[in-house]
Amino acid sequence: MVRLDRFVRNYRRAVLALWLVALAAAVPFALRQSDHLTGGGYEVPGSESVAVQDAVDRDFREQSGATLAAVIVPSRDASPSDVRAAVRRAGAAAAAEPLVALPRPARARAMRDTGRGATLIVPFDVAVDDQAAIDVAMGLRERLGLDDEAAAGGAVRTHLVGQGALWARMQEVAKRDVETAERAGFPVVAVILLLVFGSLAAAALPLALGFASVLTTGALIYALSLAMDMSVFVTNMASMIGIGVAVDYSLFVLARYREEIAAGQPVDRARSTAMATSGLAVVFSGVTVIASLAGLFLIDATAIRSMAVGAILVVAVAILASATLLPALIGALGHRAWARGRVFRRFRHRRPTGLGFWGRWTDVVMRRPVVALLAASAILLALAAPALTLQTTNGALRQLDRDDETRQGFAAAAAVQGRGASAPVRVVATFRGGDASAPANRSALRDLRGALAADPAVAGVARAQLARDGGSALLVARLDADGESPAAKRALARLRDRLPAAAPRLGVAVGGTTAAQEDFKGLVAGSMWKIVVFVLGLSFLLLMVLLRSVVLPLKAVCMNLLSVGAAYGVLTLAFDEIDAITPPLVLAVVFGLSMDYEVFLLSRIRERYTRTGDTRRAVAEGLATSARTISSAALIMVAVFLIFVGTGLPSIQQIGLGNAVAIAVDATIVRLALVPAAMELLGKWNWWLPRPLARVLPEAHVETAPAA
Repeated sequence: MVRLDRFVRNYRRAVLALWLVALAAAVPFALRQSDHLTGGGYEVPGSESVAVQDAVDRDFREQSGATLAAVIVPSRDASPSDVRAAVRRAGAAAAAEPLVALPRPARARAMRDTGRGATLIVPFDVAVDDQAAIDVAMGLRERLGLDDEAAAGGAVRTHLVGQGALWARMQEVAKRDVETAERAGFPVVAVILLLVFGSLAAAALPLALGFASVLTTGALIYALSLAMDMSVFVTNMASMIGIGVAVDYSLFVLARYREEIAAGQPVDRARSTAMATSGLAVVFSGVTVIASLAGLFLIDATAIRSMAVGAILVVAVAILASATLLPALIGALGHRAWARGRVFRRFRHRRPTGLGFWGRWTDVVMRRPVVALLAASAILLALAAPALTLQTTNGALRQLDRDDETRQGFAAAAAVQGRGASAPVRVVATFRGGDASAPANRSALRDLRGALAADPAVAGVARAQLARDGGSALLVARLDADGESPAAKRALARLRDRLPAAAPRLGVAVGGTTAAQEDFKGLVAGSMWKIVVFVLGLSFLLLMVLLRSVVLPLKAVCMNLLSVGAAYGVLTLAFDEIDAITPPLVLAVVFGLSMDYEVFLLSRIRERYTRTGDTRRAVAEGLATSARTISSAALIMVAVFLIFVGTGLPSIQQIGLGNAVAIAVDATIVRLALVPAAMELLGKWNWWLPRPLARVLPEAHVETAPAA
C-alpha cells in the first residue's frame, strides 16, 4: 500500500486522467444499464415446473409462445368509436413492433364487441417465449403510451397484460426507483459527511468515490447483460450497496488521514500511513464482502446470482477507487482535504482529553459486563423472536402498487376471464407404454382429467392436447384463484400430491406460473443452510487470520447472527410475507458489511493489546479511536438503505429495511455493548490460539503503520 501510494503520488495527474476517461466512457453505457435486464432467472434447473415448460416448448407448439394481450377498458362515457380507436391503436402498435402481430380474427372480434361497453381482451400473436417477450412488451408499452398518467385519464384505458408485460413494467419501476433513490441518497450522505468532516472539500471526496463506483458499475452491468441474463433488480442492488460501501471506505481512509495530520505528521507521510493502515483494512474488508456475497452463488438461480454479481462488481470498483482515485484526489486538494471549512472554523473543535466519551462508556460497560451482556442480548433476542413465524412468498404482480396501471390491467382481465386465467396450471402426462390411441392410455388420461377437474380450486379444464409424436398429452386448467395467492399455492400442492396417484400408468408433471414460483421458493429455502455455513465459516477463518484468535472470531460470528436475526424479526413485523430472495440477500450483505466494522474495531483492539497486554485498556482505546468513524460510517449506510425502503417494489424495500436494521444494531448494541462486555468476561481467553495454528497463521498488522 505504501508503494501504491507512492506511485499514485508520482503519477497523480495520469491517475486522475485515466479515471476521468473511464468515467466519461462509462456514462452512455450506465444510462442504458437496464435496457437488457430480464425479469426471468427464477427457473429452477431440474424442477418439475421446468420439465413441464421444456415439454410444452418441445412438443406443444401452439402453447409455447408468450402470451401478451391488450386489455381495453371503456369508461361509462366512452362511445363505440372511442373503443374502436383504442383497438386500432393496439393494432398499429403491434404492426410497428417486430415479432408480434394482432391476428385478423382477434381484431374483427374486438371490433364487433365495441358497442357492448364491456372490457375487451385483444390477444396478440407473439413469436418468442415469455423471456424474450419482455423486450416486445417494452416496445408495445412505449407505443401505446402506458405510463401512469396516460392510463389514469381518457374515455378508454388500455393496458398490456401477460408475463412479458408484467416484467417490462417491473423493469420500468426498478429503473425509476434507482433514479429516485440516487437523487435522494447523495444529498443525505453529503449532509452527514459535511457534519462529520466540517469541510465541503473533504465531504466531497467520499461522494465522488460513491458516484464513480456506481457509474462505473452501471456500465459494467450493461456490458454483462449483453452476455448473460441479469435480473431487473441488479441495478437496485448495485446502487444500494455501492453508494454506502464506496462512501464508507473513503470515509475510513480520510478519517485516518486527518488523524495523522492532527497528530503532526507531514502531509505525504500522513497519507501514506492512512493508506497502509485504513487503506489496507478497506481492501481486506472489501475482499471479505465480495467473498460473503459469493455465497449467493450456492443458489442455482440466475436472478440471485446476477444480483450477487452486481453487488460484487460495485464493491470491487469501490476498493479500486479507494486505493487509487482517493489518494490522488487527496493530493490534488492539498490542505483542503484535512482543514475545516470557513463556516465550521467558527465552531471551535475541541479534541477530547484522554479517551473521551467512548472511553468512559466502555469503562461503564466493562465494570458491569454481565448486566450489559444480558441486557443487550435480551434486546436482540426480542427483536429476533418474530422471525420464528417468518413466511416467504414469490411473485411479481403483488410487487406493484394496487393503483399501478399494469396491475389494474390484470385485475380487469381477471374480471372477464376469471382470476386464474393469467396463470393456468399445466399438466404434462407422458405415456409409459404405447401412445394416446391405446385404450389403457385413453382411460388413464380421462382419469387424470377427472381428478384435475375435481379439485375444488379448479374452475375449468381445457380439452387435452396431444404431442406431435403422440407420446404425451397436455392438460391446461384454470384456477378459481389468482396465481400468486395462497389458495393457488395450496391447490398446486394438492394437485402434485394427488394427480400421480390418480393415473399411475402415466408420468405426471405439474407446472405453470404458480408451480415455477413455488419451485423457486423451495430452492431458496433448501439452499439457506449452505449459505449460512459458507458465510459463517468464511467469516470465522478470515477473522482468525486477522486477529490470531479462535475465540474472537467465534464471538463475532455469533453476534452477527444476532444482528441478522433482529433484521429478520423486524421484517416479519413490518411485512405480512417476505419475498423469497430477501433472507439470503440480507444474510450475505449483512455478514459482509459487518465485517467492515469488525475489522476496523477488533484490529485496533488487537494492536493495543499486543503493546500493553491489558484487555480492558485495549478495548477502551480501540473503541475510543474507532467508534466515531464507525458510527459515522454506519449512519451513512443506514441512511442509504432507508432511502431504498421508500421505493416502490416490496422486495427492494425489504432488502433495504433488513440491511438498515442489521447495520444499525451491529454498530450500536453489538459494537458498544456486547463486544466490550464479552471481551471483559473472556479476559485472556479472547486471544487464545492453539499452538499448531499459531505456527502456520500469518501475522497481520492492519492498524500498524510501517517504518518510514
